[in-house]
Amino acid sequence: MVSERSEANQRDESMYPVDNIAYQRFGLDHNPPLLILHGWGSSATLMAGLATTLGEHFNVFCIDLPGHGKSPAPRKSMGIPEHADLVAEFIRRHMQEPVIVVGHSNGGRISLYMAASKVYASLFSQLVLISPSGIKPKRGLIYYIKVSTAKLLKAPFVKLPEPLRSAGLRWVRGTFLWQLLGSSDYKAATGVMREVFTETVSFFVDDVVQDIGQRTLLIWGSDDTAISRHQINRLMEYVPEIQLVELEGAGHYGFLDQPGETVKSIYDFLAVEA
Repeated sequence: MVSERSEANQRDESMYPVDNIAYQRFGLDHNPPLLILHGWGSSATLMAGLATTLGEHFNVFCIDLPGHGKSPAPRKSMGIPEHADLVAEFIRRHMQEPVIVVGHSNGGRISLYMAASKVYASLFSQLVLISPSGIKPKRGLIYYIKVSTAKLLKAPFVKLPEPLRSAGLRWVRGTFLWQLLGSSDYKAATGVMREVFTETVSFFVDDVVQDIGQRTLLIWGSDDTAISRHQINRLMEYVPEIQLVELEGAGHYGFLDQPGETVKSIYDFLAVEA
């Protein structure tokens, strides 16, 4: 299980003030609280259709994670633990805990990490994960060729003293070859968000998800090319109390491809009479 944070080691607001988080609300205050966490390169706006429907029965908070939507980018890179701290502070400040969390893609990765942690697990009552990332994928030969090439490009600069090291690495990241190595999400990111992306996609939760105690619903599209069946099978194997709904023919954004089936699955899981 993710280790417990000491009282002396409280969240550093200078990392990213929680007031910088933009969010949208749907539903009424007296309804059960539900938090939606979007994926990488997405925003609360993309999740608004799902949030609007869920708002008929829940008090929905749909946030923009740092550097997405209307939330500004952080001043320095943030990994998954820093995102978890920020989300936890948002819940404590704006919502009545524990909350139901609906996490898509990278939002699912954050949700899995938090649910497996002694520090954050009590904030969540139930989990709904839509094509969550965070489980190590099977890698092909091309991936390892790209990783090896990237290491070779950086090698001449990593042992240099500052500021030569940083200057050299910035130059490498600006080369045409480096751009060819990067994913489409990496290429679309700018500034510090490229560092955030790199930290995020290299963070896996395989070793801790067996500690998740909440009931968990896993929704996955059979045509999802971002999250493989291998990763879904691993989650089904690792998470103790989990059930799977497979959306036949849907892709990575199953809640957009099949919104009706997605909502029905969530309502059935949460025992909501629609």
